[in-house]
Amino acid sequence: MTPEHWDAVIVGSGFGGSTVAYRLAEAGLAVCLLERGKAYPPGSFPRSPLGVRRNFWDPSAGDYGMFNVWSFRGIEGLVSSGLGGGSLIYANVLLRKDPKWFTHEDHDGAYEHWPVTYDDLVPHYEHVERLMDPQLFPLAHAPFDATAKTLAFKQAAEALGLDWKLIPLAVKFANAGEPPAAGKLLHEEIPNLHGRTRVTCTLCGECDVGCNYGAKNTLDYTHLSAVARRENAVIRTLCEVKSFAPRPEGGFTIEYSEHDPKAPSKKDGRELSPRRTVTADRLILSAGTFGSPFLLLKNQSAFPHLSRALGTRFCGNGDFLGLYLKSRGKDGKSRLLDAGRGPVITSAVRGADELDGTGAKGRGFYIEDAGHPEFVNWLVEATQAKGLAKRLALFAWRRIVSMVTGDPRSDITEEIQALLGDCAFSSSSMAVLGMGRDVADGTMKLRKGNLDVDWNTETSEPYFNRLRGAMKEIADELEAKFKVNPTWYLRRVITVHPLGGCPMGRDEREGVVDSHGQVFHYPGLYVADGSVMPGPVGANPSLTIAAMADRTAEQILRQTGRLV
Repeated sequence: MTPEHWDAVIVGSGFGGSTVAYRLAEAGLAVCLLERGKAYPPGSFPRSPLGVRRNFWDPSAGDYGMFNVWSFRGIEGLVSSGLGGGSLIYANVLLRKDPKWFTHEDHDGAYEHWPVTYDDLVPHYEHVERLMDPQLFPLAHAPFDATAKTLAFKQAAEALGLDWKLIPLAVKFANAGEPPAAGKLLHEEIPNLHGRTRVTCTLCGECDVGCNYGAKNTLDYTHLSAVARRENAVIRTLCEVKSFAPRPEGGFTIEYSEHDPKAPSKKDGRELSPRRTVTADRLILSAGTFGSPFLLLKNQSAFPHLSRALGTRFCGNGDFLGLYLKSRGKDGKSRLLDAGRGPVITSAVRGADELDGTGAKGRGFYIEDAGHPEFVNWLVEATQAKGLAKRLALFAWRRIVSMVTGDPRSDITEEIQALLGDCAFSSSSMAVLGMGRDVADGTMKLRKGNLDVDWNTETSEPYFNRLRGAMKEIADELEAKFKVNPTWYLRRVITVHPLGGCPMGRDEREGVVDSHGQVFHYPGLYVADGSVMPGPVGANPSLTIAAMADRTAEQILRQTGRLV
């Protein structure tokens, strides 16, 4: 049978893939989007221990969940699998890359050149922002004004003279023309692709484990809902691309596995998921920083003229996790941070870069307040085993005495409260997230068929030292103990913003793709995701990835005569 043919096949539905799919489908091109993960309508993100355990990406075990964890030398990575890609688990931040951080430099042997400028991306930033509708956290309005972690972070930053601000979030806090309100029914003129109702932010802190209320403007509600309404486009979930190659007559052949969510993909080394084949005039790889380079490396034999830059310029966007524990106020009493209340991130402190021209020394960074789901507080309190054991023993003793003595008091509220304790540890602690301009000198290659990343903190040590120092200053102002992610002591960091591997450049010696994301020597083959970044974005990279992808889509439309 002749495989079905498309004007464009897009691999992955994250910030790159969804943006390209939207632009091409809107212009009338026949588009097929292949997403390896499944769809997540409101209410489908698991919360039980069993549900969370199975919510990882492990097809060979029959688990087609959202979290995909990678471990390499020097760095761990967490990415997402599902319709909407990384937007399902990111913390909603839509910051632009700083204009002066589009750099051209050779830093300790780590070459970084951005062949696009801030001005090149401005119209594309604006286009994406219109769709994503970012809003600032409404700190001046009830009930949002009682978000303790934001208030404390703001107070500490301003006391230190730091550059603090609320930052744009892809979260619905209000309907258009209405004041902010928590948990209010959202008015959608056009139904989303899930056909489900949504409400405004409930302040539950569950952004990074999937918003069950639909308050996040994830890509399935924005770009992909628009794609799903078009007759010229199709979205296929649980379809994992395995191979692709150029066609003699032009275009590409793409082969993918069609996963059954109720069965493992393999058994005894034999693949069970059936293979399907499609062809396309254009192929856009948007499988993410780990996925797209991995696919190109695995299929390199079909593309012998790929740039030798494939697998270079990898970095973790300077990601670093810090912890503020047992914060105290000026009166010496426990300070309320209540990190389980509010969106995960609400505000940021910006650390100046030497590129800014302000006299600052070193590489720039952002530090952002970080919350978590309320159930984390219960887990934290459960770790305080010594205090819990004492309270349990005291509660049991009081109940025994009461029964033996025939105490007539039936109201035991006070005893129950004492059993729970003062909850001071969980309520006075929070995380902070750092990111910025680390050095993109990591490399990717295949090792026994697996993706291998070689990156370490050594070259970026001055950056991390400066970032940790700023975090410590804020912790001191909050009178909190400052702790770092334990893996740091092994010189390992955890990134949720991996970048590079298919860097853009001015020519094939410098990059895998040109400034519009097209692979050198292979017309019609594009990469549109975080892997095309030739260095760190510095700020949260999601918006810049989407803006770059919007620019890629515009170039495709220009070439096909569809740009209006």
